[in-house]
Amino acid sequence: MSQRFEFLQQWLKETLDTSDFILKPASEDASFRYYYRLSIENNTFIVMDAPPDQEDCKPFIRVSNILHACNVNVPTIHNMDLEQGFILLSDFGDDHYLNKLTKLTANNLYSDAIQTILSMQLGSLTKGLNRYNDTLLRREMSLFTDWLLDKHLGIALDTDQSSAIDALLDVLVTNALEQPQVFVHRDFHSRNLMLTKHNNPGVIDFQDAVIGPITYDLVSLLKDCYIKWTKDEINGWVNFYINELAMHDSKLDIDRKQFQRWFDLMGVQRHLKASGIFARLSHRDDKHGFLKDIPRTLSYIVDLNSSYKELSPLCQLIETSVLPELEK
Repeated sequence: MSQRFEFLQQWLKETLDTSDFILKPASEDASFRYYYRLSIENNTFIVMDAPPDQEDCKPFIRVSNILHACNVNVPTIHNMDLEQGFILLSDFGDDHYLNKLTKLTANNLYSDAIQTILSMQLGSLTKGLNRYNDTLLRREMSLFTDWLLDKHLGIALDTDQSSAIDALLDVLVTNALEQPQVFVHRDFHSRNLMLTKHNNPGVIDFQDAVIGPITYDLVSLLKDCYIKWTKDEINGWVNFYINELAMHDSKLDIDRKQFQRWFDLMGVQRHLKASGIFARLSHRDDKHGFLKDIPRTLSYIVDLNSSYKELSPLCQLIETSVLPELEK
């Protein structure tokens, strides 16, 4: 038993005024945070353990308040100790969207999730949030070359490849910054959405929220790194989002063709980032289970090869070098 876990148990004993509880691991997270499910007197709670030297709890609390205010279903904070990095939260249970999505359930579940995106985008007060700026966008995409290509696969780019990739990154940054800027959850996908009986879905892992591109959360949801749908299905849900947006905010005039480009290229930025994060989780944090999701994540980029000529050098790199190395 680690010393930190002992500190956590002691905090819970003092907070709950009892030692009569059961604490078990609840989920694996792509960060330094740990989550436990606490059972006590036929009730359950989630305990977040966020080591202060590696994770800051204050953004979680700030964003939680923002989302509660616009009626997004996020966990209730029952108690906290910011100095130690412990937070006691309400429990949404184990029904992740990922485990519940099927051909029969997808329309209803995604409709609820898209309404939640609209609530966040149109109803949240974003004052105090950081912006998804040029520096952050580029730093995220560098994870692809630093961790997936260099560290994980040992692939070195030649001069022409480097120049082509740099030019593409400029396009992706411009694409992100020219969009309407709204509240962005930043990790709005099937493993962070919980099926709930009321005000579905329950939304978790929102502490990294920023002000950023209007397509970001939608592409996170519909071009999910953990589950993939057909192009027609995705386009249908994009159309649903655009129609609902027009109903909620008639002043925002969206051109469908322009929105498609925003959406597709935003996905490229996100999938470069995510594939790099999955490699980093393996090498830095000994979390190897995410490696299996890299081919699916990169497949979204390859799918766009015929639609955007600026993606050709990247798609060629992925198809001829990255995916074959991953298969090995």
